[in-house]
Amino acid sequence: MDPTKTIIDTVERFRRRRTAPLVLELDLTEGLVEGPPADPLDALLSRRKARLADVLGGLKRARQDPRVKALIVKVGGPLGLAAVQELRQAVIQLRSSGKLTIAYAETFGEFGAGTVPYYLATAFERVYLQPSGDVGLTGVVMEQRFAKGTLDKLGLDYQVGQRHEYKTAANTFTQSQMTEAHQEMTTRLVESIVEQVVAGVAEGRKLAPERVRELIDEGPFLGAEAVEAGLVDRLAYRDEIYDEVKRDVGDDALLQFVSRYNKTIKSIKLPHPGEQAVALIHGHGIIRLGRSGRGPLAGGGAMGSDTICAAFRAARRDDSVKAVVFRVDSPGGSYVASDAIWREVVLTRKAGKPVIISMGNLAASGGYFVSMAADTIIAQPGTLTGSIGVLGGKMVTGGLLDRLGITSEQVHVGANAGMFLPSRPFSGEQWSRVDAWLDRIYKDFVTKVAEGRKLDYDRAHELARGRVWTGADARENGLVDELGGLEDALATARDRAGLPADSPVRAYPKTNALERLRPPESSEDKAAATAGLRLEAWGPLNRLAAELGLPATGPLVLPGQWIIR
Repeated sequence: MDPTKTIIDTVERFRRRRTAPLVLELDLTEGLVEGPPADPLDALLSRRKARLADVLGGLKRARQDPRVKALIVKVGGPLGLAAVQELRQAVIQLRSSGKLTIAYAETFGEFGAGTVPYYLATAFERVYLQPSGDVGLTGVVMEQRFAKGTLDKLGLDYQVGQRHEYKTAANTFTQSQMTEAHQEMTTRLVESIVEQVVAGVAEGRKLAPERVRELIDEGPFLGAEAVEAGLVDRLAYRDEIYDEVKRDVGDDALLQFVSRYNKTIKSIKLPHPGEQAVALIHGHGIIRLGRSGRGPLAGGGAMGSDTICAAFRAARRDDSVKAVVFRVDSPGGSYVASDAIWREVVLTRKAGKPVIISMGNLAASGGYFVSMAADTIIAQPGTLTGSIGVLGGKMVTGGLLDRLGITSEQVHVGANAGMFLPSRPFSGEQWSRVDAWLDRIYKDFVTKVAEGRKLDYDRAHELARGRVWTGADARENGLVDELGGLEDALATARDRAGLPADSPVRAYPKTNALERLRPPESSEDKAAATAGLRLEAWGPLNRLAAELGLPATGPLVLPGQWIIR
């Protein structure tokens, strides 16, 4: 082998990688990750998934980069509606800068529900589908299952109080069908989401909104039917799509994933000591007391009050931090943990540092509680938020135990020592304590909503009552200030703090490996907020919630399971 030729070839390859046209790729079949990993297990499980912030940053940078000629996105995987809208916004802005954008899918639902992924694809200039694929544009459905009949047969009784009629999480166990309030709320949620989907598909595919509604009623579509209806540009396999793109932008174009592109050396701005910045705090998952991390009943990541509060304190003490963006993606959880985080938001504002909320797919119940004191709340139209209410109670298992021949006896000191045991129902006096607890939490919640959103109490109560709103409707009612995504929130934070548009963003709390290993010196030490595995959500009711009945996630939680397909 000629050493000179090897060196020349190596230099040429390096030059080409620095100068050749770029085609950016994004594979969404594994979904996206919202924020930094909460713990080592989370990091391992999410290592193949792109991070939303990296994708948004890469697409923003690509708008100004003459080397970037096109973007190809493989659509699929689990994505929430708000995340889809955030991506749509970024793609539309990239298209407006003159870049070619192509979405392709092996299938939008495989002859099943695929409305949300197809809605994402319509933001692109061209939409391609594998010949064997389908377009599951079938509309939006929210289904609620009711287990009261099953509980009755088992001899189980669910004692629960809720504030108020729209706080429907317990309806699964206490009702056999939707109540009038439940039906009203769910109907409006579905209508609002369909309005957003119809508008996006109509604009992207250049169809009349009325025609899009007709097509929704006609779906799902086989591939050829989708082309004929104008929903897809053409049927093609991956190799055919990539060959077409190379013909459009040049055979010498290089492929690069958006996340890798965003992390290349040219995009990295080296920090300067004391440089003014915006702090970015991620709050993801069920809200609980203690540290963020992964709990056995938390459904993955959890937002720990110790971690989030420590992050706000660190940002307040850092003189170079001039504003804070709090990214919230949570269905709620512990009232006490939510209140601790709320207090840190208030203190950060009092310290003269604006706090901007960026809502993800969910910012409901406790997720709204931690948001409501901010200077500005920004949500996507499809964000599910509000649910300003509370519920509490217990599952009574005495009837089931009797049927099974199981008996129990109590030895206690204190009239209410066994109040939360599931074997016996609440007495009248005990139920009055549950009612007092619910009333206190609800009044505190609504009072703080009124203060934070500059509403009188009666108006805040009217919007509360446990009702879930889409971001679009929440904005109309004053619960949200603006519609937009994380990049909009960062821009707002820079503007409120008087910072330049390219000022850096710093994640908080950011600890190095040594800080995570050493014992913290005090509760003010960043090391005190490293991830743990505790699960605390209900306070005095945690034992009950872990055994049976109420969700172990806390009294301030979004009612039901909200999956938009």
